[in-house]
Amino acid sequence: MQKITIFIFTVLMLSITSLAFAAEHGHHQKPSTEDGIQVSPDLKKLLNQEMAAIQNGMMALIPAMSAGEWDEAATIGKNIKASFIMKQKLTKAQKEELHRVLPPSFIEMDQAFHKSAGMLAHAAEMKNADVANFYFFKLNEACVSCHAKFATGRFPGLVKSADEDGHH
Repeated sequence: MQKITIFIFTVLMLSITSLAFAAEHGHHQKPSTEDGIQVSPDLKKLLNQEMAAIQNGMMALIPAMSAGEWDEAATIGKNIKASFIMKQKLTKAQKEELHRVLPPSFIEMDQAFHKSAGMLAHAAEMKNADVANFYFFKLNEACVSCHAKFATGRFPGLVKSADEDGHH
């Protein structure tokens, strides 16, 4: 369960954006994403906290890695892998809710994200800048991919046009 974090938040941010748009335009709808994922307000709050912690961790990795502060980078990578807040605060009911609402593709992306965080931590422990930088790239790439798939309302700049689909 500890591996479900960053991707969930992006889905939730799309829901929040949809609600804000609906409120501004007089529409009423349930929070959801393109894939119909809906979560409770309490879980949404935890996920927002989790995403803020991951964002802070990602931003803290840059100066730590650039300065060769490998112990710090390894600690941050381990924290991201372990899901900062979610691991500590999710109730059994919230864990069950996540398992019920998340599509398999979301879970796969989340697992890959956390694996990359662990690999970054290991590379930092080995003081291997090239490999640590590679896994920082993989973490950022995972964020962009998830946002593009599950949170296009929140991140419209990641929406691909018909011409871009299939062309890398």
